[in-house]
Amino acid sequence: MPAFRTLDDLDARGKRVLLRADLNLPVKDGRITDMTRIERLVPTLRELLDKGARLVVCSHFDRPKGQRVPEMSLKPMQAALTQALGREVRFADDCIGPEAEAAVAALKDGEALLLENTRFHKGEEKNDPALAQGLAKLADAFVNDAFSAAHRAHASTEGVARLVPAYAGRLMQAELEALDKALGNPQRPVVAIVGGAKVSTKLDLLGNLTKKVDVLVIGGAMANTFLAAQGHGVGKSLQEAEMHDTASQIMADAKSNGCEILLPVDLVVAEAFAAHSPNEVVGLDAVPADRMALDVGPETVKAVVSRLASARTLVWNGPFGAFEIAPFDSATVAVAKEVARLTEAGSLTSVGGGGDTVSALRHAGVAERMSYVSTAGGAFLEWLEGKELPGVAALSR
Repeated sequence: MPAFRTLDDLDARGKRVLLRADLNLPVKDGRITDMTRIERLVPTLRELLDKGARLVVCSHFDRPKGQRVPEMSLKPMQAALTQALGREVRFADDCIGPEAEAAVAALKDGEALLLENTRFHKGEEKNDPALAQGLAKLADAFVNDAFSAAHRAHASTEGVARLVPAYAGRLMQAELEALDKALGNPQRPVVAIVGGAKVSTKLDLLGNLTKKVDVLVIGGAMANTFLAAQGHGVGKSLQEAEMHDTASQIMADAKSNGCEILLPVDLVVAEAFAAHSPNEVVGLDAVPADRMALDVGPETVKAVVSRLASARTLVWNGPFGAFEIAPFDSATVAVAKEVARLTEAGSLTSVGGGGDTVSALRHAGVAERMSYVSTAGGAFLEWLEGKELPGVAALSR
């Protein structure tokens, strides 16, 4: 992992600290429906304010495409931040220019200001040097605490980090340290669980993991594509017929890399994707032509659990089945509970994230019991794919 500076290296007192947050929160009828990202940001905000920083927070929100869209204003986040911190956060109606500069100049040590949506400027997503310069004018130091936006080379994530001394916030630091433990310098054996619907959306991910892990467990509908590629009948199950050759190639690559691929050995099949649809557990060569696989069966769960028993590190991305609907959540919940038990016993470092994974782990009641759960989505996936993240690279010394 490249070396990067953290808040331990920053003498913040009296300094204007520009903090890149991710305040792209779900909002319905003007109300924030999930405060997770703000809750995870609070330790960095509080530490900087307690150290006497003049804190200037910036973020994108939604996709205004360089226009001022009133319903995409960050104004609702001002009250949420004020409440979460227990101290006033002011608001500036722009993120650069005279208004932003005046608002920053009025800050005293230990005070905080939220800037308006960076994406109200066309230059944000183009990483325009002029916008990056405008942001840099507001800052003596830059702290990036938005790992979830680190896969984008934007003016507020990458451009400004080149212009003022750059540091990782506590959330960014925790994420990078967890990811390093998971794949950078993991304790072996390493198991990866990859689920989800399509092989085609996870080609880079699967390709990178076969080089990095000891056991690759494939679940979800994408397992059907691998099973069909091996000649098993999968009935009406969701699968990608055009990806059979690719699936076979991934299995061949894994073999040559010394990576075991674990596919389902039994399946839970039903006539329809509906709650409590009549279902049964069948072997691989007994899927009726009019049924679809909606989960993996108990023998598959046993096989996964046996691999986890000797594993030291787990990376998890994607559920085993259609976990949103009972009883097709059974395998995901059973494996998740075993992962939580092994993590708490100290024998397993468990890192999960991306897409439905967070929802599935919350559904199983284990999100707080794993070593680390990333809420970063796209950045987490690109990191799993082995790609360099511009926002992280810009923090490197």
